Amino acid sequence: MMRILKSRILKGVVSMHIEPELSKGIEEAGSELRSLIRKRYGRSLHIREVDTGSCGACESEIISANNPIYDLQRFGISFVASPRHADCLLVTGPVSKNMLIALKSTYEAMPEPKFIITLGDCALDGGLFKDSYYVCKGVGSILPVALHIPGCPPSPIDIILTILKFLRKKE
Repeated sequence: MMRILKSRILKGVVSMHIEPELSKGIEEAGSELRSLIRKRYGRSLHIREVDTGSCGACESEIISANNPIYDLQRFGISFVASPRHADCLLVTGPVSKNMLIALKSTYEAMPEPKFIITLGDCALDGGLFKDSYYVCKGVGSILPVALHIPGCPPSPIDIILTILKFLRKKE
């Protein structure tokens, strides 16, 4: 118990205050996102995420987008374990040669209609690793990409707003 108290005193408060404006913006964007997803899919948008060799930063932001602050699931976006249940494939990281077959197999296992979102600069063109001998050119050179979410890594709010903008265009 003393160790915990000492640690708390030394570290101080490590949580972050969320400004009311940010919270309001998330709610407004999320509400519109939820209605567009219901209109288009009649249920949630089901996403299968594949990491093709990333550093983990994009995955951290995806996890953050699912935390109680942003909570993508309440807006109608669900991550699924099987590509057979997915509407969308979300790809992160530069496509390493050992993940090429797995990426193609995952895409082929998805039912039609399906689309691909790349998340982060590495998935777009290989990012820092694009000149590496072990990295393919980018997801777009392998499979048809419908949407790219830029950033290294993109923030959870960027993820939400980019998907929202994409679904608005699909109307």
